[in-house]
Parts: sequence; C-alpha cells; structure tokens
Amino acid sequence: MCTSILQIGQMDGTHVLARTMDWPRLGARPMFCPRQYHWHSVFDDHEYVTKYALLGSGGRHDRRIDASDGVNEFGLAVQKLTFTNGSQLVEEPTEGRIHLAPFELSFYLLSNYKSVQDIIDHIDEIELMADKHSLMKYGHSELHFAACDPTGRIVVIEPVTHPIEVIENPLGVLTNSNHFDRQINKLEKYVDFTDAFKSQTVPLNAPRVTTGNVSGKSTPPGSYTPGSRFIRAAYLKERIDLPENEIEAFDNCWHLLDSVNVPKSSAHQPTYSVYRAAVCCESRNYYYQPYHAKSVIKIQLTDDLIRQTEPIFFQVDDRVDFREISV
Repeated sequence: MCTSILQIGQMDGTHVLARTMDWPRLGARPMFCPRQYHWHSVFDDHEYVTKYALLGSGGRHDRRIDASDGVNEFGLAVQKLTFTNGSQLVEEPTEGRIHLAPFELSFYLLSNYKSVQDIIDHIDEIELMADKHSLMKYGHSELHFAACDPTGRIVVIEPVTHPIEVIENPLGVLTNSNHFDRQINKLEKYVDFTDAFKSQTVPLNAPRVTTGNVSGKSTPPGSYTPGSRFIRAAYLKERIDLPENEIEAFDNCWHLLDSVNVPKSSAHQPTYSVYRAAVCCESRNYYYQPYHAKSVIKIQLTDDLIRQTEPIFFQVDDRVDFREISV
C-alpha cells in the first residue's frame, strides 16, 4: 500500500512528487547509485550497467540495488507502489527483450531513461516476468509505478497488458487499486472534473483538473483502503492552496500525505507508513522522513555527488527527537 501525490510550484515551475511507503517494516533508506554500476537481475542473473546516477530510497540486496523511489540526474522521478490484483506478468520470455522481476523496474527506469517520453519510447523493450523460470522465486509480485519529469508530464505505468501500459495522469494522484480509469470514475461522486479533463485535453502543468464545485457531492471516506485514500488525496489536492515554489510544494505534499499516512496498528493491519518521501525534479532534492522521526532529511543530487563512483547508503535515525527550548 502507498499513496503518491504531485504538486507544482506556480511561480518557479518546480515539480514535487511525494509518496508514503506503506509496508510491514522499514527497509528502504536514502541511497545514491552512481553511473556505471554493475548489477544482476534476480530473474536470470543478467548483468546490467547503469547509465545515469540516481538518488532515492532503497537498499542493497545481493548483487543489485532495490529502489523504491527516487530522482535521477535528468530530473526523472519514479516511484513503485503496490498494485492490488492487477499485474499481468509474462511467463515465457521473448527473445531480445529486457527481462526483469517486477520490483526491479523502478531502479531500471531511473538508471536508464532521461524523461517520461524516453520511458514511453522504450517500454515495449521490457517484460516484467513471473517467477516460473526465475533463478530466485519471488511469487506474484504486484506493483505499478508513477513517473514524472521537469516538463510536468506525469504517468502511471501498469503491467496490465503486453507491452506494459502507460497512462497519462494529470490528476497527479495514485494509490494501489487496479484499473486506474475505474478509480477516476469513482472520483466523480466527490468532485466535478473540468471539460478538459473529461476530453483528455488537459495541458501540461494544469494546477487543477476539477472545477472546485462540490455542491451535491459526497464527502470523502475516512478509511485507509486504497480506494478511500485515492479519493481523499485527490479531493484535498484539488482544494489545497496552490504552492508558489518548491518549499511550498513540499509543504503541501506533507500536509496532503497527513490525510493518508497510515498509523502503526499491529493488532489490526500488517502495514503502516514506514516512511514518506518526496523529490523535486528540478533541484533534484530528495526529502525523507521515517515513521518515528519528526524532522525531514534533505539530500541533493548535486553534480559533485553524480561524479561519485560508488553507491552510498545514508544512515537516518528512525526515532522521536525533540528540540528543547529553555525559558
């Protein structure tokens, strides 16, 4: 489970893509991966070499890095989210294609492509594989992906067809339910979409895709199901004051994520929001806050960092800390 939200600075044009990571335990922490990093797919042990440096959250596993989300040196941002009963994985590999375990796609996209259009131009080269012939069994791994770049184009990448489907997402919200169009249709009970949204002619960087009229509409639900979080996040995103710059866009994201941040409740559900993160496509800033921490870590993918030649895994304390003020 996870929730993804985009905010756009109206004065500086920055794009901040944020997310919660809902999982049973904290396993992904801020990390940097350089160019020319050699890694091996768990599907067939094929070796790949990264073209572009990236900064995000993840961890090293055997001979690969698992990236949950991040931004690369060209400002392409990618996130992976759990996908409920939606994935149609490939069982028999096609010769000449790139064969990946589903959870490897976010890292592959960040390390190989410069933009959303670059992904679209090459997505038919990639097959996300079931584990029928894999060297390591990983079950039916169900994920879909959000991607955004400095142009403001944002898409949903869903392995529901072959080739993998790419869906334009000017709403800028994503959770975990399958059939993205169905989620949009359900949202019409709560908001009034613009004519441009209905006709799929929304221009890039449109700050809103609803009219603001909620007269006669239903009140968003309060549960933490994927459908409820999608409705609540979209509803509040369309009503929050528009940010002017990156700082305000980040601030908006954090307040919006407050409405979908899942508290730890071991007796009732296995997952909770183990961290939340955001990236700015233009500045290549990465923001990260684990569940217990009350402050936010900020790391920038600078040109100096890009020139580093070894992966870096940043230590972040997941604990409550106070700033005390003496009287």
